[in-house]
Amino acid sequence: MNDSGSTSPHHALDAWQVIRSRLGLISLSFLLIFATAAAVTYLMPRKYRGRVEMKIERLTNKVQVFNRNPDEFMAPTDVVIKNEFESITKPETLYPVVDKLGLQARWSMPTRQLALAKLRGNLDTQSSVRSDFVVIEFYDPDPALAAEVANAVAASYMSQRVEIDSRQKREALERMGTRIAEQEQLRDQARLKMQEAKRKAGIVGDWVPGGGPSITPGATIQTTESSMVVSREQAKLQADLEVQSLSAEKEQLAGLSPDELVARASGLKLENPNVFSMIAKYQELLVQREGMVQQGMGRRHPLVQGADSQISKYKELITQEMQGHLQGLTSRLEAAIKRRDSLQAFNEDAKKGLLDQQSAFNEYKSAMDDVTYIEALLVKFKEKYSEYNADLQMVKSPATIYANAEVEPRPTKPNVALNLVLGALMGLMFGLGLAFFLEYMDTSVKSLDDVEKYLGVPVLAVVPANVGVLHRKSGFNPDAEAYRILRTNIEFNRRNPEANCITVTSGGAGEGKSTTLCNLASVCAQGGYSVLLIDADLRRPSLHTLFDVGNTIGLSNYLMTQAKLEEVVVRTPVENLFFLPSGLLPADSAGILNSERMNELVAEAKSRFDLVLIDAPPILGVSDASVLVNIADLTMFVVQHRKLPRHLLLRVKQTVENVGGRMLGVVLNQVDLRADVQYQYYTSYYTYYKPGNAPTSASGVASGKGSRRRRSSSEPQLTSPLPAGAAAGGGDLF
Repeated sequence: MNDSGSTSPHHALDAWQVIRSRLGLISLSFLLIFATAAAVTYLMPRKYRGRVEMKIERLTNKVQVFNRNPDEFMAPTDVVIKNEFESITKPETLYPVVDKLGLQARWSMPTRQLALAKLRGNLDTQSSVRSDFVVIEFYDPDPALAAEVANAVAASYMSQRVEIDSRQKREALERMGTRIAEQEQLRDQARLKMQEAKRKAGIVGDWVPGGGPSITPGATIQTTESSMVVSREQAKLQADLEVQSLSAEKEQLAGLSPDELVARASGLKLENPNVFSMIAKYQELLVQREGMVQQGMGRRHPLVQGADSQISKYKELITQEMQGHLQGLTSRLEAAIKRRDSLQAFNEDAKKGLLDQQSAFNEYKSAMDDVTYIEALLVKFKEKYSEYNADLQMVKSPATIYANAEVEPRPTKPNVALNLVLGALMGLMFGLGLAFFLEYMDTSVKSLDDVEKYLGVPVLAVVPANVGVLHRKSGFNPDAEAYRILRTNIEFNRRNPEANCITVTSGGAGEGKSTTLCNLASVCAQGGYSVLLIDADLRRPSLHTLFDVGNTIGLSNYLMTQAKLEEVVVRTPVENLFFLPSGLLPADSAGILNSERMNELVAEAKSRFDLVLIDAPPILGVSDASVLVNIADLTMFVVQHRKLPRHLLLRVKQTVENVGGRMLGVVLNQVDLRADVQYQYYTSYYTYYKPGNAPTSASGVASGKGSRRRRSSSEPQLTSPLPAGAAAGGGDLF
């Protein structure tokens, strides 16, 4: 069994089932709402429509002086159209229409505000998607007035927009004129400042040293003096480099010995070219002397002494030349130092004068740039001023009307077809919604799954609605098949063959328990069972009316006296079916049922009949049913379809289990097969298998029931004569 908290998905057939079961409610809701829509449509006043179609022109109202791209200040189309919608329905647009057409007097309104409210209430504006087209519609019982008002609203909108556009441009031009006057004053002041700076810089005429003025702010004026200063700076740098070079060379040569000076002489740039020939001869003599020594000549050898003499002479000459070179370096270094110091002193004085002149030139240039900028700005202001002044003189149309409102021959409101269709749809939707809502709120037993889910016992049979008493009908009756199914299911669910006493009860009154029990007893008797039907409902007995017998003598008499079973049991018109009426109703029905005498009755009936069926009162209403459930072997529960709430099923099961009873199963009664199609297959074959021959006798059917318990020949038979009370009731002995 599935968990009670789980839910299964609804199939399309389940939705169709809900619709069929509540078709009356859906039809009633549909008819009521449709009729209401039709009545309201009929009672609504007929109104004619005045329709104007026009295209809104997206004009720029605000004056933008320095905008480079005018389109960037335009709002998107949807925003513009939305704003125009609001402006069309604003009082500033509609009040002129009220006054111009005299709507307050035409509509007999006490105030202009009420006339405006009525005008706005019947006015409708629409727009096309992604376009600038706007539709103005006005509805009125008078077709001529409807067209007149629609045209007047369009004209008033255009007039108001032209007036607003012109007023904004005039205000902008006034502000622009004030700004131009302020700029002209600033220009005059800048010109005076420029003249003063020109005088301080010593500039004559319009000539500016360095090639003329620049209108770009921040530029530097270049002059001849500044170029000379740069040249002197470069000369000073060269003098510094010369001083450093001479000083380094002098320091390097001053620390050398005579021999080192002679050795370094060949690498120096000397002024006397003969020095290089002496150096070459000196080196040649050194080589010759070394060769003589290698040949074995000593220091006193004449050739060696001659070579040494020449070497000494050349060495002395070279040394003298190097000393002269050092003295020349010293002189050149002193001259370079003096030249450098002279250039530095001169450049400092020139820089100071140049800075003063450059400051005067820059002041003049800055003043001149201010004048140039202000004059350029004034040119732009004056151009815009002239442009908007001309635009103000040439008024542009804010909208183009493509279709004026005309008098229509037929009313537009109400739309009868649309209202009826909407009424039908709303009625259908409301009916369906109400049906599914009630189905959701309905907690009654609606299906076999509900019974098996909440009780955990099988459904023994599904009994259609409006089934009468079977033994009163003749011929083939398809409704009897439901009780034959019930009889078969009882037989197979009754595990113990000796458990042949069954109590039949229900949750409440009026669920068809007695009729179900009567028909079940008739079908079992026709099937060959010997059946005793006991009416133990000592509160509201009804079985005796189904068999047309009296109720003066019965169960209560047997329980309160020492009467025998033969004296209170009567034979019914159905073969093998015997009936024990309830008898006179006692004061304490539960007391006499819960007695040893009742237990003896049940035990004797079980031994003498194949099946004992007890009709008990509702188990949730009185305590009698609990007593009978405890006495009987099995309990069968009759549930009327779509009546008993599901939570009461659990209480019924708990009550039966608490008193020691055993649930055999449930009979789902009064099922409307026309509405609940899910049950139709239970009875769809009743007539299909209708026998072609006459029905067999009860004894023939009985012979085919091999599973039922047959009474042995040793069981006692009821053969006593019928009491007078029973005879009056129309019954016979059995």
